[in-house]
Amino acid sequence: MAVEIEQIKRLKDLTGVGLTDAKVALEEAGGDFDVALKAMRAKGLTKADKRGERQALAGVIGNYNHDNRIGVIVEVNCETDFVARNEIFTSLVKDIAMHIAAINPEYVSRDQIQESAVKVVEEEFKAKAKTDGKPAPIIDKIVAGQVDKYFSERCLLDQPFVKNPDQTVGDYVKEHNARLGENIVVRRFYRLALGEIN
Repeated sequence: MAVEIEQIKRLKDLTGVGLTDAKVALEEAGGDFDVALKAMRAKGLTKADKRGERQALAGVIGNYNHDNRIGVIVEVNCETDFVARNEIFTSLVKDIAMHIAAINPEYVSRDQIQESAVKVVEEEFKAKAKTDGKPAPIIDKIVAGQVDKYFSERCLLDQPFVKNPDQTVGDYVKEHNARLGENIVVRRFYRLALGEIN
């Protein structure tokens, strides 16, 4: 089946794959752009996971100011200065800063959470489960699920992305990792809100 060159170029731009790969994906999908896009994103995310092992020491410190009432500074790293200056990368950094301003995460990822903080939350949920009269054999399973949900709501990379709640911030970063062909890491952030005391 013949596919239009505009569709091939559009798929290439959205996923960061080569023209040939984009053409093959569209042909395999019978010309259905959405099916091809889904297949190429899945392939790109797999490659992105492998890139995650590479060092990311370049990047930018981006910022976002909302109404002069909320300010965010975020460090996002990549592998080269070339990508750090790329418009797609700088747009990603701005989107992440805007998400932080809107949703106010506490951590970048689960790696940053101290074991002592997890224990405190576990004990709170365990005490509540016992108070609620949950059966003893399933309390640990209930608590594990509640703890997981509690921290996923507070970790930036696990949160639904504010501009597209169908994907997490982590998946949005991986998508850019695939498009730009480099490991991208959200290193740290700081959020200030007028009148808030930390």
